[in-house]
Amino acid sequence: MEKAKTLGELKKSLYKSVSVRDEMRTNLLCKLAEGQPLFPGIIGFDDSVIPQIANAVLSRHNFILLGLRGQAKSRILRSLVTLLDDSIPYIAGCEINDDPLTPLCRACHERLAEMGDDTPIDYLRAEDRYVEKLATPDVTMADIIGDLDPIKAARGGHALSSELTIHYGLLPRANRGIFAINELPDLAGKIQVGLFNIMQEGDVQIKGYPVRLPLDVAMVFTANPEDYTARGKIITPLKDRIGSEIRTHYPASLEHAMAITAQEAWTDRDGRTKLVIPEFLREVVESVAFVARQEKRVDKRSGVSQRVPITCLENVISSAEYRAVKNHEDKTVPRPSDVYTAMPSLTGKVELEYEGEMRGADSVVRDIIRQATARVFKKYYDGVPLHSIVQWFELGGTLKYSPNDSAEELYSHFKKIQGLLEQTQRLGIKAKDDPALLASGAEFILEGLSALKRISRNEELGFFAEKQHAESPPEEPAPAGHRRRSLN
Repeated sequence: MEKAKTLGELKKSLYKSVSVRDEMRTNLLCKLAEGQPLFPGIIGFDDSVIPQIANAVLSRHNFILLGLRGQAKSRILRSLVTLLDDSIPYIAGCEINDDPLTPLCRACHERLAEMGDDTPIDYLRAEDRYVEKLATPDVTMADIIGDLDPIKAARGGHALSSELTIHYGLLPRANRGIFAINELPDLAGKIQVGLFNIMQEGDVQIKGYPVRLPLDVAMVFTANPEDYTARGKIITPLKDRIGSEIRTHYPASLEHAMAITAQEAWTDRDGRTKLVIPEFLREVVESVAFVARQEKRVDKRSGVSQRVPITCLENVISSAEYRAVKNHEDKTVPRPSDVYTAMPSLTGKVELEYEGEMRGADSVVRDIIRQATARVFKKYYDGVPLHSIVQWFELGGTLKYSPNDSAEELYSHFKKIQGLLEQTQRLGIKAKDDPALLASGAEFILEGLSALKRISRNEELGFFAEKQHAESPPEEPAPAGHRRRSLN
């Protein structure tokens, strides 16, 4: 059906004006009735956050999302556009997207009086009806509400007190849409006053000139709960006018967290080599965030963002990609040692308590990776006899290699250790699989045994048995004039 191009055609189409909150409510009810997902791409909130957001929308509330960093708050707000109509009509050229049937601004009233039913109509897409602003202390009333424009007054021959001289800010330009403010507590108090005045009364004063703006806007906010409750920067009248307060959270299960990381991480590389990420390694990367959130040396108030495993996985893949290309391999298979190589993607995202700062970020993150490895290792090998592998080291075996050694080189090392490669079957790796997968699985077993302190590992000696190393008799001094041959 062809869209109306003038006000007269719009009237003949029997178009009816609907407020944005009623529009969102109607579309939400339709999605619920049809069993459609409300917010595609938002994982792990189906039984907690999403029902509360649905209740707020059905109640036509302005609402605020409270949560630590990396809890998908901004993504949820941007997903609200899926509750808007595909397009809506507005008076062509209007700065605040006036409804053709009920215009607000003075310019549109004068235009309608002059042109009547011939007034041209344009259409706003759903994605153009979402306006977002990051709150910072330097945001001004002019940015959010608007200001008088002397140049506009001069060009149009208007007095400065005329409404036609106003240059509208972000909030009026979000009219008939959604206006989102991230980190609301950082917004200056006087701006918050302007917000609640618009929300409650629909009017505002610009440079002492009262302007009546009964805007049709759904207002949504985000804030960190620490700022929201402790710093007390949200003024009471504004908090009172926010209909619903919804708390977000980190993924409750490893499966949900892995699904989020798989969705967000950049794993689709240029195809120089085939990428295969073992499932157990994805679990280790994800467990790093879970362990860090429980680590006493990590600041709980700051939180551990879901971006931690996302950037970690990307760095792990890059480390494996570097090794595969350097060794001219046709398959990229990350190993547990790549998680340690990815430490630069972790240390900058973890805020430490005093004790952690004394130890240093590198030391704390290494401990976290070891704990994450132990947690996943127990899942696969709890109660599994691995005595033959441990015994190989206790009888004097040591294993040292470079993280950039090829899969064939590691495979040749690992097959000397009795029972090691056979145990990779518990990881879903078959004996006939290529050396890259077998090497990754075998290294995971050694890292797991090391994390549980059944064998030891350090930079100098590689993997070894602490018991054997401690009980080995001291070497006799070499005869005078004899140079001892290095084993390395």
